[in-house]
Amino acid sequence: MSAQHPIIAVTGSSGAGTTSVSRTFEQIFRREKVNAVFIEGDSFHRYDRAEMKARMKESSESGDLRFSHFGPDANLLAELEQLFGTYAATGAGQRRRYLHDAAEGAAAGQDPGTFTPWEDLPADSDLLFYEGLHGAVATPEVDVARHPDLMIGVVPVINLEWIQKLHRDKAMRGYSTEAVTDTILRRMHDYVHYICPQFTRTHVNFQRVPTVDTSNPFIARHIPSADESFVVIRFANPTGIDFPYLLTMLHDSFMSRPNTIVVPGGKMELAMQLIFTPFIWRLMERRRKALGQ
Repeated sequence: MSAQHPIIAVTGSSGAGTTSVSRTFEQIFRREKVNAVFIEGDSFHRYDRAEMKARMKESSESGDLRFSHFGPDANLLAELEQLFGTYAATGAGQRRRYLHDAAEGAAAGQDPGTFTPWEDLPADSDLLFYEGLHGAVATPEVDVARHPDLMIGVVPVINLEWIQKLHRDKAMRGYSTEAVTDTILRRMHDYVHYICPQFTRTHVNFQRVPTVDTSNPFIARHIPSADESFVVIRFANPTGIDFPYLLTMLHDSFMSRPNTIVVPGGKMELAMQLIFTPFIWRLMERRRKALGQ
């Protein structure tokens, strides 16, 4: 944690909806004139797409069906912790990008599924913003979670998470239902051991709960809409959270526990704006004081 160089980490598994949360933060940063440097979690995968495919084939042939992007062996977790620590101390560090598709590859002059070269972070940023799989991870070897000033978990109920992943991977990446299902099964061990534990370390969790039948996610034709869901927002430490104000501004919301507010799914973005804008104000005010401005 750092007064001069704060870090915000949004963490969640593939298909959880972390990208949508990142877009809301982009709006807050733009409106509040916060110069944020963005880090994509995928850029800290250890292998590019072709290498990962080869490693998965090798692991399967050797009888290891657990090797996945969710686990430490397929990621540069030590390098991610080093980036967080270096940025918190100095505001510097290095990043790269993972090129997901043909459009991103063409823009970078590279093949999709590859990484851009490492480069220095832009100078004079106000904060670092991470979005990916491991923003709050801790293992016997690394402790990424000790650095961020704010950690946010995005955790739909599991069937909804799978529906979102199925629809995304089939529509955007051309995968079959069978291929996505195999990926889900392969990742389950690492999901339980490396993804789920992060949500006990996060400061705020957002969990979308559908109000329609998602009993069999593998045959669902549509992703439940925002209006067909509620969002459960849990605060690890509710001190300072103005729940009466939130209940007034977020109509049809209610408290389910002293540290938990439930809001209509369509109000999730507004809830994030109301909750996190004051937090950004406090981070920036603390930073100005630390810099003597």
